[in-house]
Amino acid sequence: MAIFSNVKETIFLKNTSSLQKKYEALDRLNKEYPNNKELLEEFYMVKKGLYGENSIAYQLEKSNLGLFVLRDINIEYEGLKAQIDFVVVTRCYCYFIECKNLIGNITVNDQGDFIREFTYNGKTVKKGMYSPLRQVEAQRDVYKKIWNNSLSKNKIFNSILRIFNEDSFKDIHRVLVVAANDETILKLKYAPSDIKDKVIKSDRLISKIESDLNNSDKSEWSSMKDTENWAKTFLNNSIEDNTDYYSYYKNKYFGKLSDEDLTSRLKDFRVKRAKDMNIKLWYVFNNEELEKLVKYRPKTIDELKALNILKPIRVKTHGEMIIEIINS
Repeated sequence: MAIFSNVKETIFLKNTSSLQKKYEALDRLNKEYPNNKELLEEFYMVKKGLYGENSIAYQLEKSNLGLFVLRDINIEYEGLKAQIDFVVVTRCYCYFIECKNLIGNITVNDQGDFIREFTYNGKTVKKGMYSPLRQVEAQRDVYKKIWNNSLSKNKIFNSILRIFNEDSFKDIHRVLVVAANDETILKLKYAPSDIKDKVIKSDRLISKIESDLNNSDKSEWSSMKDTENWAKTFLNNSIEDNTDYYSYYKNKYFGKLSDEDLTSRLKDFRVKRAKDMNIKLWYVFNNEELEKLVKYRPKTIDELKALNILKPIRVKTHGEMIIEIINS
């Protein structure tokens, strides 16, 4: 039975995906440079990821629950970035969805560790994997910083403030990991109870959302207009992906990185390094130093020292990793 009596359709406020752009770029390159093993491997993984995203988008579109959906959203706050596969906003809850379309089966043990099991060359391989649940929770944390900063400034947020408070943030903003490969078996028998309900197969996605809504306090539901405004806050805070993926992959597999791509990689490194060391971004390198790194592209530590781009302590602390990025 449909949850909403008046509005049942799913409204996509954004239905474009970087994976589609990557697929088109790799397809073009594969035709221009056939039989490149590394490119074909990348193409295969992108196709699987795109298939998974498309299958989830299709289910959401046909859900008949009156949802607002944003696909492949990039948000940023004070240097922290998050890419969210799907944001689904209902009149009661908002879902952050991480789509996984992996070959093999996934086990979550009693410690909450994710283990992937698959067959390679006739042998069973078991490998630990970075927790996709922690990944999507980190994405939600970036949004929480935007949300906290906007509550007192944005009329849209104030209009739905009545259903929010600090304690209820995680309950209102829920996270899901969705396994989009139909053949994947999820083994959650020994998983912690707070994980079992957050890791599901794609065929359970709509029933999961519907069940949550059926069990919610409908007296606290926001209006459809406020729900739409809530969803639009993600759109208003999103960053458009203008990457030229054809040039990116061509440089990656058949030539050196462009200045734009190297700048992007060094910026990403700076953010991660600063976060890992709990320091300011400019303690890794500032923008002027970044421009010089891209311009001169030192290939060794000795070259980096000779150019006097970075202070000796920064060369000692970050130099090897910077050189590795430039040489890649």
